[in-house]
Amino acid sequence: MSDTDTPSGRLAALGIALPPLAVPAAAYVPFVRTGNLVFVSGHIAKREGKPWVGQLGLTMTTSEGQAAARAIAIDLMGTLQAAVGDLSRVRRIVKVLGLVNSTSTFTEHHLVINGASTLLGEIFGPEVGAHARSAFGVAQIPMGACVEIELVAEVA
Repeated sequence: MSDTDTPSGRLAALGIALPPLAVPAAAYVPFVRTGNLVFVSGHIAKREGKPWVGQLGLTMTTSEGQAAARAIAIDLMGTLQAAVGDLSRVRRIVKVLGLVNSTSTFTEHHLVINGASTLLGEIFGPEVGAHARSAFGVAQIPMGACVEIELVAEVA
């Protein structure tokens, strides 16, 4: 098995370093493991360590939202790694839930969240990375962030 056959090898090939586990901003924990499932709390988009503030359809484009969602996927994988020790233990990304801070007329929430879904597929491969998903437009996200995403993973 080559390095690019593992999630850590694929991350390295893309030049992605996972961040350390972030401290929650409120009264919750970053993840909960029950049985073979890990529920990763919602992560907001960050740019340069600060909330990535914006509203899709007003101050941000769909492609900017995709970049924000991709950045969140990296943070989510960092939390998932902290939960299980090694991303190779992930058997399936089960569910992704994406919230997009958007105007009432914005309709490309699904394309924004593709920024995260696509990266998860690249890192975990088509069998493990393919997941059920929901994407919603919301009036506001904590700290004015443009996107928030949570996920559920099955692990060994």
